[in-house]
Amino acid sequence: MKTTFLASLALLAIATTATADSAISVSDARAFETAPSAMAGGGFLTITNTGTSDDTLIAVLADFPRVELHTTEFENDIARMVHVDTIPVPAGETVTLEPGGLHVMFMGLKGNPLTAGDTITATLVFEQAGEMPVTFDIVKRDMAGHSH
Repeated sequence: MKTTFLASLALLAIATTATADSAISVSDARAFETAPSAMAGGGFLTITNTGTSDDTLIAVLADFPRVELHTTEFENDIARMVHVDTIPVPAGETVTLEPGGLHVMFMGLKGNPLTAGDTITATLVFEQAGEMPVTFDIVKRDMAGHSH
């Protein structure tokens, strides 16, 4: 009886460990510096799911009045930011949040611009992997490839 109990306990521990290990990794988290008058700034990063089950980014928590997940839609060459509730991260795939696509919006800057060299401490919230701390490096906006 004792052996069966210990074997069951060991299996439970293995199963718990397997589901608790996050298969999500995050890299290249950055935000561009903003002008003093800007009301919002964009955050970008790469999310890789090396696991065998799909996951979903459901929120980003940071010390701003509002933080939202957005995508960029183009209509007649005009870019429009559109709120999305979640960002799917399929098993075995990498999702890149980048300018002109999916991104995080840090909203309500109100005269507190994002300054190059500073960082934004945030928490990504995934449906399966749970909460994951991340630091966005604030960098100068790269003007390479843009017309002046």
